[in-house]
Amino acid sequence: MSRMILQDQAAGLRNLVAFKAHDRARVFTIAGGKPRVGKTSIAINLAIALAENGQRVLLIDENPCHNNICSHLGLRARFDLLHVIHRDKSMHQVLLRGPENISVLSATRGIRALNKLNPDQQDWLLQSFSELTESVDIVLVDTAITGMTHVLPLSLASEQVMIVISGSATSLTGAYALIKIMSQVYAKKHFLVLVNKVDSEKESFAIFQNLYNVARQYLSVTLEFVGHIHTDEKLRSAAQICKSVLNAFPNSEAAVRFRQLSHDIFRSPCPDKYSGGIDHFMQRLLQTSHLSMANLTV
Repeated sequence: MSRMILQDQAAGLRNLVAFKAHDRARVFTIAGGKPRVGKTSIAINLAIALAENGQRVLLIDENPCHNNICSHLGLRARFDLLHVIHRDKSMHQVLLRGPENISVLSATRGIRALNKLNPDQQDWLLQSFSELTESVDIVLVDTAITGMTHVLPLSLASEQVMIVISGSATSLTGAYALIKIMSQVYAKKHFLVLVNKVDSEKESFAIFQNLYNVARQYLSVTLEFVGHIHTDEKLRSAAQICKSVLNAFPNSEAAVRFRQLSHDIFRSPCPDKYSGGIDHFMQRLLQTSHLSMANLTV
C-alpha cells in the first residue's frame, strides 16, 4: 500500500530533529512525466535557494540546448561532459559558474554516450567526478523528457527522485507512468512529489491526492508531498531576464516557497538504501545507462 506524508507546521522541526550531518554529497533527480511542468525552473531556483543557505550546489543538465539550464540563466556552454569523456577537457574546465556560485555541468551528449563507454573510459569518468567530492554538497539533476529519454537511469542512480507535477491530466498520467516503471520494474519505492503552477495550497493538495489515490490502488510505493509552488508572474518575469526568481524578486511568493522547499529537501531523510556521494552516483549511473524508457511498456 502507498503511504502519504504531508507537510504541516511541525514538519520543519521534525526534519531538523531527524537530520544528521552528511559527509558526502546528496544527489536529487528532478523529473517529470511530461514537458512543460516547469522542472527546469524548479531545478534552478531550488539550487539558488540551497546556495543562499550555504550549500555548494552542482546542477547537472541533460536537457537540449534550446530549453536547458544554460539558456534559462543566459550562460554559454562551450564544453560539456562528452569533452571530459574524450579527455579533451578536465571536469573543472567544463563546469560553468552560475549565480550564487552554483556550478553547472552540461551533460546531454555525455549521458547519451554512457552505455557505449569501454572500461578505461568508465574509470576515467569516475576519476573525473571524484575531483568534485570535496567541493560539492548537493547535486541536482535536471532530466530531459524526450522520446528517447534517459530519465530512468538518472533517476535510478540518484539518492532521491522528485517528481514535478501540475494540474494537467497529461502531467498526472506521465508522472504515474514514470513512477510505475521505476517501482514495478526497478524496485524504486520512494518518491518526492512537488506540485507546480497552482493558485493555492488547497489546490496543490487536491492534485497530489489524485496521484496518490491512483498509486495507492495499483502500486506499492511511498509518495512524499514536499510542497507546492504558486503560479507567480514574477517567475515568468525573472525567466525573461535570465535570472532566478530569488535573485530578481527575492521577496516574491515564489522565492519564499523555494526557500522553504530547500530547507525541507536538504533535511529529508532517504528511506531507500543508498551509500556514497558523487562517486557512488556515477557508478550507479554507469550501471543503469543501458536502460531506456523507449524500450519499456507502461
